[in-house]
Amino acid sequence: MALTQNNTGDASSFADLGLDRFAPYLMNRIMGRYNATMRAQMSALGLSTAKMRALAILSIEDGLPITVLGVYAVIEQSTLSRALVGLEADGLVTRQASPEDQRSYCIYLTDEGRRINDQLWPQMRAGQETMFKGIDAQECAAFLATLKKMLANIRVHDF
Repeated sequence: MALTQNNTGDASSFADLGLDRFAPYLMNRIMGRYNATMRAQMSALGLSTAKMRALAILSIEDGLPITVLGVYAVIEQSTLSRALVGLEADGLVTRQASPEDQRSYCIYLTDEGRRINDQLWPQMRAGQETMFKGIDAQECAAFLATLKKMLANIRVHDF
C-alpha cells in the first residue's frame, strides 16, 4: 500500500498529499513512538505520561498554577488533576495556594519529585538523541526553530 502520493505542494485532497507529507501525522507518529519507548522507564518509577510531563515541566519552572502547567504539559485539566493527586500522594509534588489568587493553587516539586525526574532524564535525553540520530547540529537547530515558529502560529496562550 502506497501511503505517499503527490510530492508537490499542490495537493487538493488528503489522499493526494499522502501521510508522509502531512506534518501533524508525522509529529503524532514521532511522539507516539517516543512515549511508547518511555513507558517502560516511567512504569518502573510509578509514573504515567501525564505524571512524567508534569514532573519534567516543574523541574524547569517550579511553582506553576495548575492551568499553566496543563498547557505546558499538553494535558487536559481532568487528566492533570488526577495525575497531581497521585503525585501528591506519592510525595513528589505539593500544592500551595497561589500568592496572587487564594482560590487557585501552584504546584511545586518536592526533593523526591526532583530525584525521580532526575532518574528519568537520561532516558528522555536518549529518546531525543535517537530521534536526531544522523541529523547534524545545524539541521537540528533549524528544525527546533521551525517547531517554535509553528507553535507560535497556533498557540492560544502567551506562553
